[in-house]
Amino acid sequence: MDRVGKIIFYEDVNFKGRYYECTADCTELNTHFNYCNSVRVESGAWVLFEKPNYLGYQYILTRGEYPNYQSWMGYNDAIRSCRIVRNTTGLFRVRVYERPDFSGQMLECTEDVNNLPERWQLRDVHSANILDGAWVFHELPNFRGRQYLLERGEYRRFNEWAAMSPAVGSFRRVHEF
Repeated sequence: MDRVGKIIFYEDVNFKGRYYECTADCTELNTHFNYCNSVRVESGAWVLFEKPNYLGYQYILTRGEYPNYQSWMGYNDAIRSCRIVRNTTGLFRVRVYERPDFSGQMLECTEDVNNLPERWQLRDVHSANILDGAWVFHELPNFRGRQYLLERGEYRRFNEWAAMSPAVGSFRRVHEF
């Protein structure tokens, strides 16, 4: 089932300047605007990428207003591609593993975890199995640092979710609200 969503990108802060309304996945946003300093998500959940073709830093945004790029934890005003988040069913279940290929210690969760090292005594996650829903992994505790979207499926190694290291400090469910 295709998800329906609407997101509006603005070149200036506080929803000013040139804007572009988007309702579907887009591999190249550069033809619509030069830079992005604010975003309004009217429906759906979206993942924004700093580079074309869904590459570079990821930012996961749910319904709401983001008056400047710092409000979505952006590193700069470069947003070059976006897509709607799939698997936002309302059911959530994730399993994380200390080693590649689903081996070693395992932790299963159905709720957000704001500090993984406190909960699990491990910070590195080398593989993950998303059984239900869509999740955002953060490099640091308290939902900080680089973000990685993981949708339903198996991730045998951390590089399969585009991470450069196995560091996971927190993770949260993606809700559409």
